[in-house]
Amino acid sequence: MRANALAVMAKAPEAGQVKTRMLPVLSTEQAAELCRALLLDQLKHLQGLALADLYVAFTPTEAAPSMKQLAPPAFCLLAQEGNDLGERMKRIFENLYASGHKNIVLIGGDLPPVPLRFFAETFTYLQAPGKRVVLGPSRDGGYYLVGLNQMVPEIFEAMAWSHDQVLAQTRAKLAALKIDPLLLPSWFDIDTPGDLRYLQSQFNLDPSLMERMKKTLELLHRLQLSEKQNRTG
Repeated sequence: MRANALAVMAKAPEAGQVKTRMLPVLSTEQAAELCRALLLDQLKHLQGLALADLYVAFTPTEAAPSMKQLAPPAFCLLAQEGNDLGERMKRIFENLYASGHKNIVLIGGDLPPVPLRFFAETFTYLQAPGKRVVLGPSRDGGYYLVGLNQMVPEIFEAMAWSHDQVLAQTRAKLAALKIDPLLLPSWFDIDTPGDLRYLQSQFNLDPSLMERMKKTLELLHRLQLSEKQNRTG
């Protein structure tokens, strides 16, 4: 077991349960396909990360058989526990610390593949003495990554989620605890048709991103999604 652990939070890609903000540009089945493609691209990319043990923290619990088939062999499965996002994240950290890991990073499952250098910087920072926190700001006002070398339960408790002040409120809690987090470069998730348009702009800036998103690109091409976006404005 390595001191470092990286867990990807993932919902099972089931129609009607994921990417509902893509409707009606996509059907519920197509939204589930997009969720699956994004996750598969991320997991394949992360297999190149040799400095951490890898986990998929999945929900719902009954999706364990399908998630086992979906996840590459390099990943261990970990069922999410808890009633809200904060409780689920806190429990993932607690479980991984209890299993013996020391530096733990958690990311979302619906992101374009996160550059591996972000993780290298994160784990290097977490290995230093003292209580340390790393946050990856996302363009929607939240964060796409959180890394800890000790539990900081306060940042997961008494929080409202899914709004544009999540990062600001988390930093305010850390300031009250006298913890100055390391902030990584901004990244983004894919939740809305507008996010897909932003993704296209990032392809133009960084063509290598296309190489890391082959399954997602194949799906978008098959669905002719750019045409649908144009028709819906």
